[in-house]
Amino acid sequence: MTYNIVIISVSVCHYFRFCSRLPLWKYGLEDDTIDFIGHALALHLDDNYLDEPAKEFVEKMKLYAESLARFQGGSPYIYPLYGLGELPQAFARLSAVYGGTYMLNKPECKVEFDGDGKAIGVTSEGETAKCKKVVCDPSYLPEKVRKVGKVARAICIMSHPIPDTNDSHSAQVILPQKQLGRKSDMYLFCCSYAHNVAPKGKYIAFVTSEAETDQPESELKPGIDLLGPVDEIFYDMYDRLEPTNDHQDDGCFISKSYDATTHFETTVTDVIEMYSKITGKALDLSVDLSAASAATEE
Repeated sequence: MTYNIVIISVSVCHYFRFCSRLPLWKYGLEDDTIDFIGHALALHLDDNYLDEPAKEFVEKMKLYAESLARFQGGSPYIYPLYGLGELPQAFARLSAVYGGTYMLNKPECKVEFDGDGKAIGVTSEGETAKCKKVVCDPSYLPEKVRKVGKVARAICIMSHPIPDTNDSHSAQVILPQKQLGRKSDMYLFCCSYAHNVAPKGKYIAFVTSEAETDQPESELKPGIDLLGPVDEIFYDMYDRLEPTNDHQDDGCFISKSYDATTHFETTVTDVIEMYSKITGKALDLSVDLSAASAATEE
């Protein structure tokens, strides 16, 4: 697929040549429509993309369109039955195939370092697993991370789908920041008994946003108001952390905290970046793992 960008004026040619703002402006789109395209389709977190090269913006919209056409469910998203816990379970099974060991619910895991500050193992219950690299989330190495924000979250138990969603068992709603008068978008996600994550007839909705105050009840009200009657609601706030260490010096590869987004695009980006740091090469999803494994054994 090719995209032709028309330059309106020579005087602004240099500025607009690859600017995302130009094609949106060229077609006379209203601000609300631009918000929808940029935040709900392209999944940008802010409006900086408007003044950045259009290549990434177009690729994000292309990804949405291709994902929408990939399955027959009428959505560009897929969600695992029995919830997100199935993802680490799938990893555990696959890692076992390739010789990995998976240990659940190990208490008080402590990363061990040598005299040079290099990670050499992880200790729990008096046993130490030796290693050359440690991959973990911020909770395991709090001295090597810093706070960069806070997330406000509401978990809602309901007995009905979100109104005006065609009685969908699952839905994602993104409320652009400008339309809320906020500095960050608000996200709604709903799943249900149809996904085997709740009792028959029950729905679970999450409303999240980057916290701008210490009052999640009032901050998240615009999203919660869209849910209709709620059986029970739980509010939560947690710090958003990111690593400050040099992984080349200490052998520790620390993920970022989950942000307020419900589509996991930022999480996937973080994982891909961590993969490149750990292995020293770019992730290639076109590789046939079975063939690669057989070649290694030979």
